[in-house]
Amino acid sequence: MLMHQGIGLDAFNAMRTPRAVHALYECCYSVPLGADLARGRPYADHDQLFRRADDLLFSLGDASIDAILQAYPQLGRRPGSVRSQFEQCAVCDRDPALMTTLRAHAATYRDQFGFDFVMYVGDMCADDVLTAMADRLHHDNETERKVVRNELARINRTRLERMLGPEGGYQNW
Repeated sequence: MLMHQGIGLDAFNAMRTPRAVHALYECCYSVPLGADLARGRPYADHDQLFRRADDLLFSLGDASIDAILQAYPQLGRRPGSVRSQFEQCAVCDRDPALMTTLRAHAATYRDQFGFDFVMYVGDMCADDVLTAMADRLHHDNETERKVVRNELARINRTRLERMLGPEGGYQNW
């Protein structure tokens, strides 16, 4: 859960830089990326911030992306990490074998690429994620790194949207 939610673009643009970097870190798990985004203020609208976040993310080197990936939960490595991501899926709750398979594929993915699987899940079920992971295991490293950046961009956008809230923010800020 983000600490900064629904703050509105005007409040974000007016934040002191350290607080803005903290709010952005919650969204993108990167202090350098958050600092660069904070220095780019003021943003005229949400889309301008989103585009700048994408540009900065895609300009990062692989080592920086690997550092960001370290902050993401690893499927099956901590209690409830798989189940919590797919709570809404009744099929997953009834099928422990599916969850075991998902953890095994996550380990295979990690062994093959050297980093953990990351994907914008949205309202997907574990079975959908398993299918996507199996497809992505056919990628070469360069292709998969491009896919990972796209997934990180989708996740960042969702978190930035949650941080900003609707245009104008909520009345409690």
